[in-house]
Amino acid sequence: MSINFHLPDFCGNYKMNLAFADALSEHPELFYDDIKIASSYGCFPPAAWNGGRAAVGAVRREFIDGIIKEYNSRGIPIRYTFTNPLVTEKHLSDPFCNMITRIAENGLNEIIVNVPVLEEYIRKNYPLYPLISSTVKQLEDKTALLAELEKDYKLVVLDYNWNNRFDELESLPHKDKIELLVNPYCTPHCKRRKKHYEFLGERQFELNRQVFGSDKDMMRPVPDTDFPCPNTNMNFYDTLSFETHISPDGIYNKYVPMGYSNFKIEGRLMHPVNILESYLYYLVKPEHRDRLRVEMLRGLLAKAR
Repeated sequence: MSINFHLPDFCGNYKMNLAFADALSEHPELFYDDIKIASSYGCFPPAAWNGGRAAVGAVRREFIDGIIKEYNSRGIPIRYTFTNPLVTEKHLSDPFCNMITRIAENGLNEIIVNVPVLEEYIRKNYPLYPLISSTVKQLEDKTALLAELEKDYKLVVLDYNWNNRFDELESLPHKDKIELLVNPYCTPHCKRRKKHYEFLGERQFELNRQVFGSDKDMMRPVPDTDFPCPNTNMNFYDTLSFETHISPDGIYNKYVPMGYSNFKIEGRLMHPVNILESYLYYLVKPEHRDRLRVEMLRGLLAKAR
């Protein structure tokens, strides 16, 4: 059984993601056994449907085509994070979102969904996409989670508050359909999480309007200040103390023997050093981490010149 990892930000992190994919292909002895880079999730800015993190900036069509080609040529799906909780029917006609969805619809690439109206639109208009149920839904109720697992999603990304509740995890059905977020930066049982997702949704609408000049009645303006969350300043190693943290030892010695095989590494919009450290921590055997860290930094810095 492959142990599947899903990497953050196929757009902003593409150099590092592809460097790790190539290193895994060329030097598998450096990595944990049987692992696979099964997708990279994120979005092209400034897509209004994007959620979970605000995708800042704008990209050209040539860049979009190139990114999709680079991942897909390695057999890696890109996975759109179309999880903005504020999407309504009036946002479904967004030209940029429909364009990036159309050009990546090849049966390999995937979409993470959250809002029913957008999910239904994608199912009807872009039927080749496998769909993933988002952790943004915050399904902590077991009855609701069991119902979600019976739907025709390729995967259901588990709410991180289920992590390390081993008796309950052992009892869940369809473990092959469950994806675990291994390094959540959010505080366990954070009471502001829903409002934070909504804030980021409004920010994404505003970023989209600034680029494309969308009708203001579709885009509610947001303040320039950031959401007051101290966790945004954490580094990767700060999160290791959370009760929701899943260690490499846990993955390979507890979760995989239990039947789980899909693991999501958080890190969209995080500093590249945090991304690098998280990949080394989860993917690379401890005795090879220092060597690969030097190789990755040297290669990435050379490409940046």
